[in-house]
Amino acid sequence: MAAETKKASGGTNNLVMVLLNGRTLIVLVILMIFFSLATPNFFTAGSLLSVAKHVALYGILAIGMTFVIITGGIDLSVGAVVGLAGMVSAGFVQEGLTLTFAGVTIYFSVPVVVLLTLLMGVVLGMLNGLVITKLGVAPFIATLGTMYVWRGFANIRSNGATFSSISGHVGLGNTGYGFFASSVLGIPMGVIIFAIFAVIAGIVLRKTAFGWHVLAIGGNQNAARLSGIKVDRNLIIVYAISGFCAAMVGIITTSQLMGANPSTGTSWEMNAIAASVLGGTSMAGGVGTILGTVEGAFVIGVINDGMAMCGVTEFWQQVIRGIVIIIAVVIDQVQRNLQARMALQVRDEGRGDVGGDGAAGAAAE
Repeated sequence: MAAETKKASGGTNNLVMVLLNGRTLIVLVILMIFFSLATPNFFTAGSLLSVAKHVALYGILAIGMTFVIITGGIDLSVGAVVGLAGMVSAGFVQEGLTLTFAGVTIYFSVPVVVLLTLLMGVVLGMLNGLVITKLGVAPFIATLGTMYVWRGFANIRSNGATFSSISGHVGLGNTGYGFFASSVLGIPMGVIIFAIFAVIAGIVLRKTAFGWHVLAIGGNQNAARLSGIKVDRNLIIVYAISGFCAAMVGIITTSQLMGANPSTGTSWEMNAIAASVLGGTSMAGGVGTILGTVEGAFVIGVINDGMAMCGVTEFWQQVIRGIVIIIAVVIDQVQRNLQARMALQVRDEGRGDVGGDGAAGAAAE
């Protein structure tokens, strides 16, 4: 009777684990059905295209955030990096780089502007990593501080004003910034870039030594260090990846708007965190997949756009997004506790089998 009870309990636990592992996809399907019924415009080509564009932005941010959270950290500065990257790149196109001591202004081509902006994102991410690893500041505090610093620099860049004309001039060789707002076979360039980032990130996380080191650091940082993994170096790289992703989002957003505002990206770090956690990345570290993050980004994009189409005010949208994050973290905790209980049950059953075999052997003798 006890064995049957254990078997039934194990079957129930396995079913619950299957549902928990597939929760993001299940939620996405439910949301799609709900919003398609709530507003007839949700399933139109234009609406879906808008959702895809937003999903791409949240998704790219969330990919970088996933690497960070897997290590047990957090990066609250990504939204500010988005704003600063937009202001820097737009400023290069509209105003160029003035060398006061030489009395000249240099205008860069768009590819050079993009490379410089991405390099800036990497440097800002590395600075986060250095503060965390070398100065021993907790990731939450370190990135909270740099969030304000980067946002301040974004405002300082134009004294709080916006760059409203970044089409460039043919004579200066700096046209073409709108490339990142274009489409290929009807697919927005942002979505294509998101797909490329997701494939590369997935391979890096699961098929390279660096990816395994990241997972090991999140599982147990001290054990990873004792096993020879260069923890500090890998953490710096992880935050550099997050900064790179944020800078890319800044470029895409600026290209879509053909303008830049220093407040762009405000609170977007919450969307990135929510997408990552909804996709199964554990806030405790050591667990996460890029595929799950992609699914999480779709959930966040559908929620945001669906609520907007249903006429939900921005204030209530903030409330709902906060609740979604809390629920995601609670579900993650439930899943971790269930996995721990199942592992303990398997271990106990194994001991029982060993004990039974031993008793049978003794009886035979």
